[in-house]
This record gives sequence, C-alpha cells and structure tokens, in this order.
Amino acid sequence: MPVNPCALLIFARRPIPGRVKTRLSPPLSPEEAAELYRCMLLDILDRTSPLPGIDRLLFYVDEEGAEAYFRGVAPGCRLVPQAEGDLGARMAGAFRHVFAAGYGRAAVIGSDSPDLPLLFVTEALERLAAGADAVYVPSDDGGYCLLALRELHGVLFGGIAWSTAEVMGASLARGEEAALRVELLPEWYDLDTIADLHRPELTDAGNGAERTRRFLRRLSLPALESDEALSSRAGS
Repeated sequence: MPVNPCALLIFARRPIPGRVKTRLSPPLSPEEAAELYRCMLLDILDRTSPLPGIDRLLFYVDEEGAEAYFRGVAPGCRLVPQAEGDLGARMAGAFRHVFAAGYGRAAVIGSDSPDLPLLFVTEALERLAAGADAVYVPSDDGGYCLLALRELHGVLFGGIAWSTAEVMGASLARGEEAALRVELLPEWYDLDTIADLHRPELTDAGNGAERTRRFLRRLSLPALESDEALSSRAGS
C-alpha cells in the first residue's frame, strides 16, 4: 500500500521535434516547439516536487528511449507507460492503475500548463475528501487542465471528442447523467497556440515556470504573427 493516500498523475511524452506542440509549427520550428515543451515539462516536474503527502507518478508515451529519458529528468516520480487508445482510454488506465495500487484520491494533469497554481491540485484533492466524486479545473479552450477522482468513473472517459472545445461540456453532461457530484475550480489555460504564448500570466516572475519564461523571452514573441493572421495568410 502507498505511504501517501493521494497521487498526482503527470501525463507526458519525450520532447521529440515533430511529435509535440505541433500546432505551434509554424511559426515555431519543430525544434523550437519541442524545446518549449521540454521547458514546460521540467517546470511542472520542479514545481510539483515539494507537494506534501502526494506521490507523483509520470505516465509516459511508451516510445523508443522514453523510459530512459524520464529516468533522467523526473527523479522522485514513479514511471508508468501510458495505456493504449485515445486520451480518454489512457487517462482511465492511469486512474485504474493508481486505485488498484491502493491510492484513495488522485489528480491528473498534462504538460501544457506549466504555471498551473499548485493550490488547484491540493484543493481538488481536499474536495474529494469532502465528498466530491470528480473535480475539474476547466481550461478556457473548452477542455480541462486537471481532473481529480476518488474512484474510477469510466463514463467520464468514453465517447468524448478529445482535443475539441466540447470536452468540458461533454464531461459535465456525463457526470450529470451518472449522478456524480462534480465540482469546478477556477478556470485556467493550456499553451496550445501562438496566441497562448502572449498571455501576461507567463511573464509573472512568481509563477514558478522559470524555464518556460526564459525560453519565451528568447523567441522574441512580439514579432510572431497571431493565429488569425497565420490562418488568413494560409488561405490566401
């Protein structure tokens, strides 16, 4: 049985150019997009390391060299390959794994919110202890940045159009249909588009995402075109 009752599940993949943050290329090169992803991932790993009473498990995409890579960058995390299937199947597999291991509460996050407030993690787990069945941190693109559960509810993972603006709405509808007590924390955001990289929150020196801030400064972001301009130019 685990010493700590709670687990934080971090979803990640090895930062290989052309396989991560592809929506940012162009204008970023595949190498720049991969380096941004690497910075965000390392910031998340650093920021979550001091969370008391919470074990960290990193669920990685099982591709060549991935396990060795994460052994080097994620000390203190237990490494587990992600399950097969779409994002819903992989998240369900991760929750199934930790609950089978004896954890009573768990939250999953990805690598796209390097400055996600740690208070959201602890608050979500506390709300589970107070009786919530599921706790979400919605993202402003229609998805979510965090999901916390105290048991596996498969209804929350199947038949959802992942990576669309319908994810949060569909998830809430599934929870209501299953009569689950679902609670929402304040909205946050993912870094998915060029417009996201201009967010003022990312320049906040107190957000803990130092690698991400330094890398974005090197990109000279004011010179980057907006997503709207890029779309217009591509269609011309």
